[in-house]
Amino acid sequence: MMEPVPAMYLQNVQHMLPPQPQAPPAASDACLTIVHSLMCHRQGAVHGGEDETFAKRAIESLVKKLKEKRDELDALIIAVTMSGRRPSKCVTIQRTLDGRLQVAGKKGFPHVIYARLWRWPDLHKNELKHISVCQYAFDLKCDLVCVNPYHYERVISPAPPSRLVKDEFVHDCIQVEGESGTHNVERKTGGWDSGYGCNSSLPTVEHLNKNFWDPPSILQHSSMEQRPPSPILRGQLISPEHWCSVQYFELDHKVGETFKVIAQYREVKIDGYVNPSEPNRFCLGQLSNVHRTEASEKARLHVGKGVKLTLSGEGDVWLECQSQHPVFVQSQYLDKEAKRAPGDAVHKIFPGTHLKVFDLHDCYDTIKNKAQKAQSAARAQALAVSGSPEAAHAALQVVGPKAINPESGTLTRDGMAQINAAANIGVDDLRRMCILRLSFVKGWGPDYHRVNIKYTPCWIEIQLHRALQLLDHVLQWTQMYEAGQDH
Repeated sequence: MMEPVPAMYLQNVQHMLPPQPQAPPAASDACLTIVHSLMCHRQGAVHGGEDETFAKRAIESLVKKLKEKRDELDALIIAVTMSGRRPSKCVTIQRTLDGRLQVAGKKGFPHVIYARLWRWPDLHKNELKHISVCQYAFDLKCDLVCVNPYHYERVISPAPPSRLVKDEFVHDCIQVEGESGTHNVERKTGGWDSGYGCNSSLPTVEHLNKNFWDPPSILQHSSMEQRPPSPILRGQLISPEHWCSVQYFELDHKVGETFKVIAQYREVKIDGYVNPSEPNRFCLGQLSNVHRTEASEKARLHVGKGVKLTLSGEGDVWLECQSQHPVFVQSQYLDKEAKRAPGDAVHKIFPGTHLKVFDLHDCYDTIKNKAQKAQSAARAQALAVSGSPEAAHAALQVVGPKAINPESGTLTRDGMAQINAAANIGVDDLRRMCILRLSFVKGWGPDYHRVNIKYTPCWIEIQLHRALQLLDHVLQWTQMYEAGQDH
């Protein structure tokens, strides 16, 4: 008779055996179980750190949204756990107003976020193409967006052509990086295309009218866009003492004091030299930082002549890249000119280029409209929560007829989502419209591995005081209006 095998040996043998595959969870299982299973199928997973936290938050958010649509949650589980080997249906979430999804403080296009998690970690957002069976693909512009990573194929962008073109032509381009890839706007003799136009050199300080509010007469002879100021932009507010403030950062660390430019200097240069800063010249080379990294040290060597900002008219701003290297600008005015959603693109500005990057009238109109819409949306939101019959009419004024069910006359789910999004616009969202951000040498944004400007080695933030003053005026008016409505 054979002796029994000691339990110790059995345990050792069990450890040597390959782990048995576990059955995938079902939509009826607990959220934590489903999230854990889906986390195990991430591509390029690194344990711990910001990436894992972001992935977990993104997956948790998706699972919670799909809990009411169990068939779609099952489809997601099957697609991910079987790596797309079995056909699966669309997995949909509600499309947001700007098309992007916010997770853990980061914004991105939803189909790209989940394709990166489960298929291609190095994916660029303009590399996805939906397969024919997908009914709710992102680019079909439906109210719902399919985030099934196996309903998209990756289309690798072709490599850029070799540089046979003269540098003088390459430098006279703006490259705009956005949802549908990159495109260049070329500067031609005598002017710009696509509304970026300037066909003469910027006026010098001595040619500009000293009155801050009156449009300078010299600009009547230049191609800079001029529009008559609206009454609220003229004479009702005392002019700010400084027209802009510049803050310098290395990664997420502010370096040095804030540099303010008084209104009489309508140009300011920000460069990498070590001369003591003048009233309209901010030299970054002289600033010390005990936490400076090697990357920041190297990037600072290439700032060179940097950039020049010029105030035009009442509050428009033009930028000229005087460095030998490109700069990367976040500008809602350029987003609009490039037909991008606000914040969707980072604009690569080549050496020798100068162009308009901020329009005060456009900024003011947008701020006023957004503030009024947020106010109306908050009212519609309150009426909907209280069950008031006036809620549908209030929603109609905010988001239009699509918010109303034509049969019942009540708010649709999509209409309520749009109202919530409009009501959630805060002061910080409006304030960002009055600020320009610019990084030297290194790019950032959705099409770079540095998704946030705070990951770039050296960058600046320019706060535009006249725009911020008008924002404050709009907010005060809104509060006064609300107080009047309450009484």
